[in-house]
Order: sequence, then C-alpha cells, then structure tokens
Amino acid sequence: MNTVPPTLARAEQLVVVTTPDWDTTSGSLWRFSRATRHDSWRLAAPAIPVVVGRTGLAWGVGFDDVGRSGPHKHEGDGKSPAGVFPLDTVFGFAPPDSARDVRLPYVQLTPGTDCVDDTASVHYNTVIDRERASRVDWSSAEHMRNVGQYEMGVIVGYNAAPPVAGRGSCIFLHIWNGPGSVTAGCTAFDANALAQVIAWLDPRRRPALVQLPAAEYARLRRGWGLPKLPAASATHTAPHG
Repeated sequence: MNTVPPTLARAEQLVVVTTPDWDTTSGSLWRFSRATRHDSWRLAAPAIPVVVGRTGLAWGVGFDDVGRSGPHKHEGDGKSPAGVFPLDTVFGFAPPDSARDVRLPYVQLTPGTDCVDDTASVHYNTVIDRERASRVDWSSAEHMRNVGQYEMGVIVGYNAAPPVAGRGSCIFLHIWNGPGSVTAGCTAFDANALAQVIAWLDPRRRPALVQLPAAEYARLRRGWGLPKLPAASATHTAPHG
C-alpha cells in the first residue's frame, strides 16, 4: 500500500512511535512538524522512550491490507494499534481553566466518565459520562477517573466514525508506570514529556500518530512520505509483557 493515508497527507504535526518488532513492548517517540502539507518534515524534539501494549503492536482498522505479515488488532488482545491515526482530544483530571496550555479540545474526567469497551454497546469505543447518558447499555468500561495514569492524556482517533465492534477501543497516549511497564493497548511515557507533547499539539495543524514496528516503518517510509528517523534512533527496550 503506497497510497498515503489521508490522515497523514493532511497532517502538519506528527508523533512517530516505533518499536523493534511486533512483539516488543517498548520503543521510541519522535515529534516532527512541517510548515504545510507539501513541505518536508523537520524534527521538533529528540526521541523519548515509550511503552506500548503488553503484547506489542498489531495492524489497526484501515490497515489490514498494508502488509502480508503481522497481527491484526482485536478487542482485549493487549496490542497497541499500528497505522496512522488522528490525535484530536486531550483529557485530564484538571478543570478546563487549569488546562490553558491545551489547544486541542479538552475533556475533564469526572467520577462518571467511562470509556466503553463493551462491543455490544452503541457507545462502544467512546468516552461518555454515564451520569448523562440517556441509557447505560454497557456492562464493561474503563472508569477513567479511577486510573492514575489518566491524570492527563490524549485520545487517539482509532477505530472511530463509526467504530468496528471488536477491533479495539479506548486507545490513548497517557502517563506510564515506568520504562519497564506495559499498557492494555495504549502508548505511555513520562508525565513531563507527555505534558510537553500535549502543549505542542495544535488542532489547526491536524496532528497525527504514526505507530509501526521499525521494519514496517522503513518499508513504508518513502511511499507514505514519512520523515527519516535520526541516525541515533536506537529503540529503548524493556521486558516483554
């Protein structure tokens, strides 16, 4: 698949995450920007270490035909999605007037905030306040205000508009538990670095996440017009989950 994904073609800010292979649970994150969609990508910040799902990465919705090899993401598989996805909303514990550095739309998490992972619900893969829902039709959800690592984060626009039931839900960038930790399918890193990423993201520049194993990134880089990663791009490794 050499056709540039539309989300990537439009983006002027890029968060790039690579891991050494499909099964590794840690990797590196870079930020790139370009003045317009027709310009070259420029490095905006040096690499930082990240962790991903407890079983690595898998092709996400919309990318099943990209490669002949590699797993494909499903609900509960513990894998973070591989592909290109928009970064469209920030969330956190703080009230909106304390999040003035945030330029993306901001959602304050309350005791009623759920991210629904029940595949039978009409609200599957959405963040919703159950106290305001006309009908609570889900039996499984993340109670986001109870998760310390969600003190701040970014919603990854994965499997949305409309979601495909069973292909994965509740994918975020959020705070990690340290370099040896893993997630249930999100991408996580240091809180200070996350705050810098959040302050940098600008909705006018249509920010996107590109997340791939290193070999797939190298294979797709020219066809997709992805930035060349710096030479000193050794991926930070951590124990497998």
